[in-house]
Amino acid sequence: MRLSEKEIKDRIEIDEVIRGCSVCRVAFAINNEPYIVPLSFGYDGKALYFHTAPEGRKIDCIEVNPRVCFELERGVRLAGDGNDPCSWTFIYESVIGYGTLVELAEPAERIFGLNKIMEQYTRREWEFQPEMLEKTRIWRLDIESVTCKRSGPELSD
Repeated sequence: MRLSEKEIKDRIEIDEVIRGCSVCRVAFAINNEPYIVPLSFGYDGKALYFHTAPEGRKIDCIEVNPRVCFELERGVRLAGDGNDPCSWTFIYESVIGYGTLVELAEPAERIFGLNKIMEQYTRREWEFQPEMLEKTRIWRLDIESVTCKRSGPELSD
């Protein structure tokens, strides 16, 4: 990170930022062509969880190259002095990381992954109908590395 004073290194703080986000953008690469998508997600402190339809462009990418980059941000807001164009900036916290996607096959793993996604937004566990599980693919993104940045003064939710 270019400006080390903006880096958040404490894992508890990084986890807090991730848990405070609503959208995770996942970047795929296939045949030298990037593809990025915003996704709902879950987090267990070690991995991110996603669900997809049975087929589509994301699946095509994963089958060729399951290694991805991901990005999350929270607290994004514009700040500046209306009279000085060079004073304008964004205040935010962001996380960027790399990892590998693994499809979850076992029913218990799949339910765990879906519950992590639902907990991110509802803070509770759910029961899932078998027919819903049959038509949904569940993925775990094993995080290999992560960096976190805070730009601007302390953020408050």
